[in-house]
Amino acid sequence: MEDRSHKVLLALVMLFLFAVIVLQYVCPGTECQLLRLRTLSPAASADPYRAEDETPARFVPRFNFSAGDLLRRVDFNIKGDDLIVFLHIQKTGGTTFGRHLVRNIQLEQPCECRAGQKKCTCHRPGKRETWLFSRFSTGWSCGLHADWTELTNCVPSVVDSKKEVRLRPSR
Repeated sequence: MEDRSHKVLLALVMLFLFAVIVLQYVCPGTECQLLRLRTLSPAASADPYRAEDETPARFVPRFNFSAGDLLRRVDFNIKGDDLIVFLHIQKTGGTTFGRHLVRNIQLEQPCECRAGQKKCTCHRPGKRETWLFSRFSTGWSCGLHADWTELTNCVPSVVDSKKEVRLRPSR
């Protein structure tokens, strides 16, 4: 009888450890939505920076942008001379966002991406010029992982070199 109870206890301990390991794979962080019982209450999601014990927050978010800056609307004229320059900052999801720019945006004339090629053709409607300057549309025109300074100097020369002098827009 004692041997059987040890086996049952061992089985329960093993089941508990297995459940903990599975939970770590399903929900690795400390902010696991599966474990948060307070998510059903509206007060739990009110302020993510408020401590549970109501002590002052150690982290206070500071933004350099006003609410107006963040909510402003910018009109982009794809048929005109407007150009989107994508500055890829490493380790911030830039590759995924760059692919999204050329593959998923609903436009009058979307970018043409061929299977097996990393570079897509993003031409303006009715023109043979690009509206997007990124590694997925123009390649590495300004070098590998060009930063702001390199793009500021490089983009006008690369874009303007493909146009006649009289057709170049003022920037």
